[in-house]
Amino acid sequence: MSISGIRALRGECSVSGDKSISHRAVLLAALSPEPSRIRGLATALDCRASVRAAAQLGAEVVQRDGELLIQGAPELPAGEVRIDCGRSGTTMRLMAGVLAARKGASVLLGDPQLMARPMERVAAPLRAMGALVETASGGRAPLRILGGGLAGVHYRLPVASAQVKSAVLLAGLGASGRTVVEEPVPTRDHTERLLVAMGADIEEGWQDGVRSIGIGPAGLSGLDLEVPGDASSAAVLAAAAALVPGSCVTVRSVSANPTRTAFLSLLAEMGAAVEVGDSGRGAEAAADVTIRHRPLRAVEVGAERVPLLVDELPLLGLLATQAEGTTVVAGAGELRFKEVDRISGLTEGLRRLGAEVQESRDGFAISGPTRLRGGAVDSRGDHRLAMVFSLAGLLAEGEVTVAGTEFIGDSFPEFPAVMRSLQ
Repeated sequence: MSISGIRALRGECSVSGDKSISHRAVLLAALSPEPSRIRGLATALDCRASVRAAAQLGAEVVQRDGELLIQGAPELPAGEVRIDCGRSGTTMRLMAGVLAARKGASVLLGDPQLMARPMERVAAPLRAMGALVETASGGRAPLRILGGGLAGVHYRLPVASAQVKSAVLLAGLGASGRTVVEEPVPTRDHTERLLVAMGADIEEGWQDGVRSIGIGPAGLSGLDLEVPGDASSAAVLAAAAALVPGSCVTVRSVSANPTRTAFLSLLAEMGAAVEVGDSGRGAEAAADVTIRHRPLRAVEVGAERVPLLVDELPLLGLLATQAEGTTVVAGAGELRFKEVDRISGLTEGLRRLGAEVQESRDGFAISGPTRLRGGAVDSRGDHRLAMVFSLAGLLAEGEVTVAGTEFIGDSFPEFPAVMRSLQ
C-alpha cells in the first residue's frame, strides 16, 4: 500500500466492536450452559479465531442478523481437542486457562507468528494449579494441556498482563478452593466485568497499592451484551486527527471502560483537543469521542503507565515525531514480545522516514517536530505497525509505501474505508 499526504480529516465514523471484549465474551459464553447473545462483535480476524475456538470446545455457535448466539457445552468433545488460534495471542492464552480447568487432553497451536511468541508465562501459573501443561522449546507453542483437578492458588503477576490474569481467573472457575490474582500494576479489566455480569463469585480488593482479584468455583449464567466500539481502533483515528492540521474527527460509541481511555488522556496531555461524551451503564459502557488537532508537545511514559497504553505506544511514537521536544517511553519491554518486536520495528521504520529516534532496551526516545520524508517501510507483518506507518504517509513529503498492510485485518479491517470516509 502507498499513502501520500492529504488535507484535514473531518467527519464522523464508527469502528467495529472492541477486540478485547469480543474475545472474552465469546469464550465465556462458551462456558455457560445457558444461551448467550452478543451484538456488535469485532470483525477482526483475531476474534474470528476465538469464535472458531468456542465451536471447537463443543459450543453451538450461530451468527444471525448481526448477532452471535452461543450455547455453551459443559464438557470437551471426546478425544484430543486441537484448537487452531490463528494469529491471536489472546485466543491462545485465554484458551489455556479454559482448557486447564476441563478434564481432557488438548493442543493449542496457530500460525508461525503466534507459535514464536512466549507462552511459558501463562503455562507456569496453570501448572501451579495442577494442570499438566507442556510447551515447545523456549516456552513457546504448541501448548499441550491435560486439564482438570485444579486447586486454587494465590498468584502474583511477575509482568503486568491482562491475558495471563484472565487465563488464571478462567482456570479458577473450575478449581477447588479460591483463586486470587495480584497485579501490582492495573491492567484491562474486561474479564472481571464480564464474569460479574455472568454471576461469577468474584471479589476485588486493594492493599498497599496492589490490586487483587479473587474467584471461586462457579457456573456462569448466559450473557446478553452489546459490544462497544474498539478503543484501540478508535485510537488510530484519534491519532490521525491529532496529527493532521485542521482535523476534527468524532468516533461514535467507543468503549469507555476506564482501563481503555489512557490514550485519550495522553493525547490531551500532548495538547490535542479531546472531548468524551457521556457513557452509558452496564458491563461495558460506550461514549462518543471527538478529537481536534492542536500543536503537540512531548511527554514521558514510564513503566507504571505502560500496561494501559501498550497497544497504543507505536502510535505515540509517530505522534512524537510531530511534538515539540523529546518524548521518552521506558519500561515497555513487553512490546518486544508482541506479534513482532514492536520497538525495533517502530524505530527502524520511523528512521527510514527521517525521524530522530533512539532505541533503548525497553522503549525509545523521539525528538520533534520533524518533517517526515517519503520512503518504503516494512510493518514486519504486524497490524499495529502497518497502521502507524500508513498514518505517517499523511504527513510525509513524498509517498510512503508500507509492506504488510494486509495484516491490518487482524484488528481493524475497516481501516482503509474509514480513513477514506474522513477525507
